[in-house]
Amino acid sequence: MRPSVVALSLCIGAAICVTQAGCRGRGSSPAPATRDPSPGEIVAGSPAPDFTGTTYDGKTITLSALKGKPVVVYFYPKDETPGCTKEACSFRDAWSDLVATHAVLIGVSMDDAEAHREFVEHWKLPFLLVSDTDGVIAAKYGVPLKHFGTATFEARQTFVIGADGLVKKVYREVDVTKHVGEVVADLKG
Repeated sequence: MRPSVVALSLCIGAAICVTQAGCRGRGSSPAPATRDPSPGEIVAGSPAPDFTGTTYDGKTITLSALKGKPVVVYFYPKDETPGCTKEACSFRDAWSDLVATHAVLIGVSMDDAEAHREFVEHWKLPFLLVSDTDGVIAAKYGVPLKHFGTATFEARQTFVIGADGLVKKVYREVDVTKHVGEVVADLKG
């Protein structure tokens, strides 16, 4: 099994996670700074692609309307799965640290608004979840879609965007056990 599939398996089901070693994912560093980005690739210092999405409560949010505030856009595979729940609850548990930075936190997945609403209510999540059912937002950020059987999921990746609208940090690989601490440090730094 390829490592990307193993990491995804954390969000597919507990039985797979329990039986697969190393399913939490490894690393959290962005692409090496010495490599030239390909055309259209999102790297630190580039403008964050604008998007408009619908939140779990039916409201519309547009990234460009948030200019002047730092924003964290994190993509994740699926609501109510082990790794995705751990990541969301870690953001919830660090909420006071995130609020202190004045950042807006937006979680994005291919789940529909109803699944997001249930996820927010179940885990008491204080931040926005946006539905990207067609993968358009993911495509703007270069977030690959992963296939598991007949289901399609967005890869777990995070983008820290400065108040100026420029990408401050890109996490193409995320370790959910320490990722929130890294994001909070990025926002404070």
